[in-house]
Amino acid sequence: MSASASTSVTVEPARRLRGRLHVPGDKSISHRYALLAALAHGRSTIAGYSAGADCRSTLGCLRALGVEIREKGGPDDSSTVVVDGLGLGGFARPAQPLDAGNSGTTTRLLAGILAGHPFDTRITGDASLRRRPMRRVIDPIERMGGCVEAENGRPPLCIRGGPLSGIAYAPPVASAQVKSAVLLAGLHAEGTTQVRENAPTRDHTERALAAFGVPVGHDDGAVTVAGGSSLSPLALSVPGDPSSAAFWAVAAAAVPDSDVTVEAVGLNPTRTAFLDVLRRAGAEVETRVTDISGGEPIGRIRIRFGELRDVAVGAGEVPGLIDELPVIGALAAHGSAVEVNGAAELRHKESDRISAFATGLRAIGIRVDERPDGFRAERDAPPPGGAVDAAGDHRLAMAFAIAALAGTGPSRIEGADVVDISYPGFFAVLDSLRA
Repeated sequence: MSASASTSVTVEPARRLRGRLHVPGDKSISHRYALLAALAHGRSTIAGYSAGADCRSTLGCLRALGVEIREKGGPDDSSTVVVDGLGLGGFARPAQPLDAGNSGTTTRLLAGILAGHPFDTRITGDASLRRRPMRRVIDPIERMGGCVEAENGRPPLCIRGGPLSGIAYAPPVASAQVKSAVLLAGLHAEGTTQVRENAPTRDHTERALAAFGVPVGHDDGAVTVAGGSSLSPLALSVPGDPSSAAFWAVAAAAVPDSDVTVEAVGLNPTRTAFLDVLRRAGAEVETRVTDISGGEPIGRIRIRFGELRDVAVGAGEVPGLIDELPVIGALAAHGSAVEVNGAAELRHKESDRISAFATGLRAIGIRVDERPDGFRAERDAPPPGGAVDAAGDHRLAMAFAIAALAGTGPSRIEGADVVDISYPGFFAVLDSLRA
């Protein structure tokens, strides 16, 4: 595997993958711990904070809002972040628009928080973020009495902060980011706020709120918080990101004679549905919880190659797999026919992940039937390899790398440096597993 002076990386076929490794700190949890630490009264310490660009965007926005943050550790490694929280409603008016970079999570969660602050804020980001739909967050915030201005429902967002009232809200489409934005707005609202989902999504916000001392109600799929609940500072450790571990899990499941163990990774059951898919695909999967931090189970995953079988993912599974679907689709390059339905949400990520994924797999020799809400991918023979564009999407760049391991020849991934959004050093880790 080699990188040019530009942004392309060449991935060679693999005979087997073996090793033990750690993955970067969980992106979802890193965002939430930083935001809640900023809303607490006093100093919090967050070990293992993600080094990805998205999570650094959250820190940059918080600094612009007056939060003092110090980091220990290099930019390429998970770092320890020290946050001096300002309490609920304690943010200061920023001197200029907040830059969320490529991070939809930063944008949506901060929108919920800032709607309850008594000043106007503008949140913008890169070209990709400015194409991302935000209406699902804007609507409940406006129902709470907030005001969010956005052309065609996309960033930049102009948030005109002010008093909010708690609501009972049922998102039309299950989304952890929407749920989290509403709950964070609810902390700044008068009365109670409840979110009821039609399908379970990742519950990191609820676990983190409880860890920071906020009473969180749970009742038959509904989550409730009371406005004005204070947060206490904490010392926390961020587990390894299971969505990053999924790339190595799929690779080990797909490449013959492979055996890979991921250490100190998050094992929150709302994040490990991809392991069930890999078991269905024939892989040998073992998990073991070794620790708990902030209510989050942490442990190890061991994945060994098994004879591949075809797999199908239906709409009911999609909310728990939304970030892992591209790399699950990469199994098709290795001989497993993969069918995904009910995943229209993929068209509204960093790229149109259905269209860009189909284009990329076809470029390396895989047949893909693209559908409005999913795809079916399968191969007729081991793919010859080719040149594929990451389309500015970190998860696609890594998924294409895993697919390329099945080739009879090398594949070149253009725009591969986009992996730094979530997984700096991804290609170096792939090299180490070959060794």
